Amino acid sequence: MGTIRLTAAQAMVKWLSVQMTEEGERFIEGVWAIFGHGNVAGLGEALHGVKDILPTWRGHNEQTMAHAAIAYAKTMKRRRAMAVTTSIGPGATNVVTAAALAHVNRLPLLIIPGDVFANRAPDPVLQQIEDFDDATVSANDCFRPVVRYFDRISRPEHLLTALPRAMRVMTDPANCGPVCLAFCQDTQAEAYDYPVEFFVPKVWYIRRPEPDQRELAEAVAAIRASERPLIVTGGGVIYSGAEAALLDFARRHNIPMVETQAGKGAVDWEEKLHFGSPGVTGTGCGNQLAAEADLVIGVGTRFQDFTTGSWTVFSRPGRKVLSINIHGYDAGKRGAQALVSDAKVALEKISAALGDHRFADPDFAAREAWFATTDGLFAAPKGNELPTDAQVIGAVQRNTGKDSVVMCAAGTMPGALHVLWRAAQGGYHMEYGFSCMGYEIAGAMGIKMASPGKHVVCMVGDGSYMMANSELATAVMMGIPFTVVLTDNRGYGCINRLQRATGGAGFNNLLDDSYHVNPAHIDFVAHAGSMGAQVVKVAGIAELEAEMVKAKTASLPTVILIETDPMPGTGAGGTWWDVAVPEVSDRAEVRAAREGYEAGVKRQFLLN
Repeated sequence: MGTIRLTAAQAMVKWLSVQMTEEGERFIEGVWAIFGHGNVAGLGEALHGVKDILPTWRGHNEQTMAHAAIAYAKTMKRRRAMAVTTSIGPGATNVVTAAALAHVNRLPLLIIPGDVFANRAPDPVLQQIEDFDDATVSANDCFRPVVRYFDRISRPEHLLTALPRAMRVMTDPANCGPVCLAFCQDTQAEAYDYPVEFFVPKVWYIRRPEPDQRELAEAVAAIRASERPLIVTGGGVIYSGAEAALLDFARRHNIPMVETQAGKGAVDWEEKLHFGSPGVTGTGCGNQLAAEADLVIGVGTRFQDFTTGSWTVFSRPGRKVLSINIHGYDAGKRGAQALVSDAKVALEKISAALGDHRFADPDFAAREAWFATTDGLFAAPKGNELPTDAQVIGAVQRNTGKDSVVMCAAGTMPGALHVLWRAAQGGYHMEYGFSCMGYEIAGAMGIKMASPGKHVVCMVGDGSYMMANSELATAVMMGIPFTVVLTDNRGYGCINRLQRATGGAGFNNLLDDSYHVNPAHIDFVAHAGSMGAQVVKVAGIAELEAEMVKAKTASLPTVILIETDPMPGTGAGGTWWDVAVPEVSDRAEVRAAREGYEAGVKRQFLLN
């Protein structure tokens, strides 16, 4: 078919522009770029040449650009993704945190950092890391432990194998994760005669692996032998598109469900078999079911310690765990009986084998009592005291509908939302695999790019907002509206409560408890307004509700600031969590907390 002469950078972007989904859309929707030394001349020129086909967007921080891309991929259920390109030095290493986030959450992200000169002629080039003992190492080697696939493009023809390998990883349901193609800057500009057939559009299909027949039969037998099974819904249900299959399975066999952070929103909260969440941020009714279950059926979950209460929730002797997961690594955790399969396929096959087998009703009265409890927590304060996070959540809940998505990542809000938020199907987005502070603003932008018809509500505390907020300016510039509910409790309120709960003194978390010469005063209204956002500070819950209504139709990002009380937790649900307390301390509070810790450790389910 002949050849076409292109630079390596031109070849890369041309190839990416014709990698398609089965729905006929580009798999890589676009490229986030901050140009600098190492990518401006090669990749920058190449991206300019395809800007009408493969769009390029400019951010303000490499890490948060990647966060936006990750949120987009998560919202698209891994069916589409974005790329991020950076310069060779600090620009590249800024993305390492985001790469780890994508790795933990099993999400596709294409990272294209500039790299050193392949020919080594100008070594040490600007921003080059020199390893005294290994000349092949560059700063980009930091990506190796936090990506699923790493390659260094030091010759133009490397793209012929590296690019298809990268796509295979990002579209693999089991090994899906971030990819790093470190692109030597002289190689980017080097020309090569590429086969024309390399650029023929290709459709990438997402496989649905079938279960092993013996594992399937054993799973069916385990469920039949149980009396009080409980489903733990993980993010794999959503990635599989198995929401309807899960709901049908639960209803047909009358099995109650609880949900992880990643699995929340797979099933609408109004479903009567939906008992909320388990673990540290578990609902009272959910943890009650978890304590009583004789078989835990994990569907697409990593069984993270927060969800399982460091396994004290599932510590009853004789309890069995059946783990349905697309990857054998996750399916075999905690000595579980594994069923390695796509979630949708597995649920449908198990249900067919179970036939009309049904279990006794769970305690629906406990579920109703839980909602009565949370109604009380949602009620606005009667006096002039600062509202709690639960009261803020209640106000937001009352003013969002099934066309909304609430999102967060770190601090107080993830735990409070997990236990309290009543999520519509598809209405919840939480990055809690890595729980990365600073994900929120950029993540909200990425969600809105993926779901422009949704009202995206970003719940973020002042600590996480201060960590990374610059993409608010990007969202303004690009005309991407979403609502930010910024709760100002004047520090890291969540960690302050954890510190005190483990016997520690208030120290270095709240701003007033940190070393200071001058008292902290951050004008969030002026700050967010300086980036072009619509900003308002509200005096209480009633004003918050009124501003939530206005924000829904705004054409720009809207920031609603409200001061909150940093001390109260949700006051409901939850269980013990393994946070190691010092064995030796001169403080009585720590010694007392250590006694409680040792008692908790004894309740752990230690089988691995």
